[in-house]
Amino acid sequence: MQNSITRRSAGFILFHDDEGSRRYLLLQHTNGAHWSFPKGTREAGETFEDTALRELFEETGISQIEIIGGFREIEKYSFVSNGEPVDKEVIYFLARAKQKSVKLSWEHLQYKWLPFPKALEQLTFGTMKNLLRKAEAFLQGTTTAC
Repeated sequence: MQNSITRRSAGFILFHDDEGSRRYLLLQHTNGAHWSFPKGTREAGETFEDTALRELFEETGISQIEIIGGFREIEKYSFVSNGEPVDKEVIYFLARAKQKSVKLSWEHLQYKWLPFPKALEQLTFGTMKNLLRKAEAFLQGTTTAC
């Protein structure tokens, strides 16, 4: 039995308020064309929050945000990379963007700011949909998913 590699990442579920409507930022990845939230691998010496901030800026050009305290969700999944099993753990924070303009990195094909129902439809993976439900419920002042 082959031991798996553990990779740790961090990211943001990012939203902005647009004329009374909350919209979430989704990114379409060039690798696989799936839709998800900005995230990336933790570098040596970084906290998870530092990683999330760095990756957000690298992937979107967004640096002006307000982190929403009290929200921290962990996504775990496994996959095979170059024939090696990998266990991935991603810590997500929640933040309000103070800017709407996005400058995509080479890692992404496009982006969308979408209201909750449309964002839920657009997300590719069930784990991402569950994270979005938790974020929306948190912002509405509840602790259970919608």
